[in-house]
Amino acid sequence: MKLRGGLEVWKMGIVKYSNALKLQEELVKKRQMRIIPDTLLCLQHPPTYTLGNRRTDHNLLISQTDLENMGAELHYTERGGDVTFHGPHQAILYPIISLRESGLGARRYVENLEDTMIKLACVYGIQAQRGMKGETGVWVSNRKIGAIGVRISSGITSHGLAFNIDPDLTFFSHIVPCGIPDKEVTSLRKESQMTLPEENVITDSLVDCFIDVFGIQDVAYKETNFLSRDVEDVK
Repeated sequence: MKLRGGLEVWKMGIVKYSNALKLQEELVKKRQMRIIPDTLLCLQHPPTYTLGNRRTDHNLLISQTDLENMGAELHYTERGGDVTFHGPHQAILYPIISLRESGLGARRYVENLEDTMIKLACVYGIQAQRGMKGETGVWVSNRKIGAIGVRISSGITSHGLAFNIDPDLTFFSHIVPCGIPDKEVTSLRKESQMTLPEENVITDSLVDCFIDVFGIQDVAYKETNFLSRDVEDVK
């Protein structure tokens, strides 16, 4: 099933998690009111740990004080999924799209996000696949390279996917990633035998994979400096 209508892609650079969360909430409201088209936020975060709506604090293996001393933040969210880490050199896509208008069900939507990351991994010579036994995200053997955590409110999506290009993997040692013990976290840099291009080229490839998997025809791109605008001014 393809997305109907067009997509606006916002290239945002590095954005604090709290700011990105507020922006998503505002865009979801505007998408519900049909003020804006389907929108894809493309960004990175400073070091940030997030917990999903199951509040599985036991999978966070470090105190908040120690976490803050490392220069990281902790946020509780209403997305699905367990604890995860976001940081520099990790490509993040937050789709704000109408599942009702697209005809996509929640399960197929998540599968499309997984297929987006699998397709990107293939571009760089990596054979990746969906998780086994109900494990979400994208894996290279038993090593996780991409995470998914979504929220759907009145048929509008938020949150999304995170693909590890070359983050500092030591940050993942302080959590049980996505609540799955005895599994490693990996990255494109670690797995690929190819000479990788600049990070912005890889991120653009991820967006292209998303567009292809979702079958989108009409795409507009927008460079956005979040720090220069107020959430309420989003058009």
